Amino acid sequence: MASDPDGADAPRWRRRSLRVRLLVVLVTLLALVSATIGVVTVFALRGFLVGRLDSALNSANGRSFVAGGPPERGGEAHEPQGADFLRAPGQAAGTLGARITSGKIDAAAVLDDEGSLETLTAVSVKDLLSVPVDKHPHTLQVGSLGEFRVLAVRTDDRDVLITGLPLDDVERVVYRLIAVEIGVAAGAGVLATVVGIVILRRTLRPLQRVAETAERVSGLPLSKGEVAIEERIDQREVDDRTEVGQVARSVNRLLDHVTDALTARHESETKVRRFLADASHELRTPLTAIRGYAELTRRVRDDAPPEISYAMRRVESEAARMATMVEDLLLLARLDAGRELAREPVDLTHLLLDVVSDATASGPDHQWRMKLPDDPVMVTGDAGSLHQVFGNLLANARVHTPAGTTVTASLSASSPGTAVVSILDDGPGIPDHVLPTVFERFARGAESRSRDTGSTGLGLAIVRAIVERHGGTVQVSSRPGQTAFVVHLPSGSLS
Repeated sequence: MASDPDGADAPRWRRRSLRVRLLVVLVTLLALVSATIGVVTVFALRGFLVGRLDSALNSANGRSFVAGGPPERGGEAHEPQGADFLRAPGQAAGTLGARITSGKIDAAAVLDDEGSLETLTAVSVKDLLSVPVDKHPHTLQVGSLGEFRVLAVRTDDRDVLITGLPLDDVERVVYRLIAVEIGVAAGAGVLATVVGIVILRRTLRPLQRVAETAERVSGLPLSKGEVAIEERIDQREVDDRTEVGQVARSVNRLLDHVTDALTARHESETKVRRFLADASHELRTPLTAIRGYAELTRRVRDDAPPEISYAMRRVESEAARMATMVEDLLLLARLDAGRELAREPVDLTHLLLDVVSDATASGPDHQWRMKLPDDPVMVTGDAGSLHQVFGNLLANARVHTPAGTTVTASLSASSPGTAVVSILDDGPGIPDHVLPTVFERFARGAESRSRDTGSTGLGLAIVRAIVERHGGTVQVSSRPGQTAFVVHLPSGSLS
């Protein structure tokens, strides 16, 4: 399957400009780096804050253990009073405390800002029963109170004292850091996008000039004639230290090579045209002499054997055919060399009448028809050359179609300043493999199209050359039962 020259079947990402792709990559990399730094910073800060909170928790737990445990030896005896251990000096507001006796929560409270205890129900803090008694801090969601770092220790009387500090301040700082990082990252992304657009535009400007130069060169008519490619990339853009400079140097070298190749091609074509013109001109005289002597021999020697008479007629016929080919080659060579054609008003209506009349006389076994407008159609051009164009097209239809074929010549003005001449026949048509090369020199038709007379294979090449010199176009379409040659001629001056 052939790829689309415009790249329409390429992935959408590849259809983006290099500037857009580089900008997207730049912003994406910046976003990834920012996200990585943000994630690492958040985890590091949270770990640091949680570590500090755990240190505070160990201190609070020590105070709770001293205040909530049994009295020291020699001290005043007293019974533990629920969560009163939270009243120990130095306990911070928001500290959570609970006593578990025989596997049940005996008392639970939170120390408020005024130093009073807010008693909690056992149901609201039932998750405290799952805290391991390993003297290590753990994070626990305590009902509707939120997350706490809690630590459990066992007293000498086998009760379990749980002390906890809320994580609200830690989470608040972490969330604030996240918000700041998102804002900074978004601002950095916007700034990077703006700066990236400016930098990429300035950096890729030389590459844009390279593309513009290549675009201008691609629009030059390089297929024929003398071509001098003057377009070059400014030497200031050429720098082997940069990729763009290397591309600029390569493009300049490529243009130099193309210019040299086109110059050599033009010189070779000029030599070939000059040779064809000289050879054709020189062959005209001996061919005329051959025809004259053959005709003279045939007329003088009436008593010549039939074989000799036949041979002389064949020599005369082939000499005439070769003379026609030489004349065609000479005409093409002159057209290629830029032969000047006349520029005068030409009545195409009158011209087609003459051409069809000549074709009727040459091919009485064909049906010839005309479709002409009521008003004359005028163009500016060379009447003799245009006569040859339509004569060749009608001769082509006569030679390559069987007897009885209907050939129709029609004339119209498709738009102001443009004349259209169509030559249609209902013959067998042109084979598909021949159609693309039908206007090439020495192009031959298929064997299925009858050929009553010889053909040089140059008639349609002459048609295209003359029409193009008049600034027009000639096209052909064919299928069995209908072949159409359509000539478009402008009414302006010759090119």
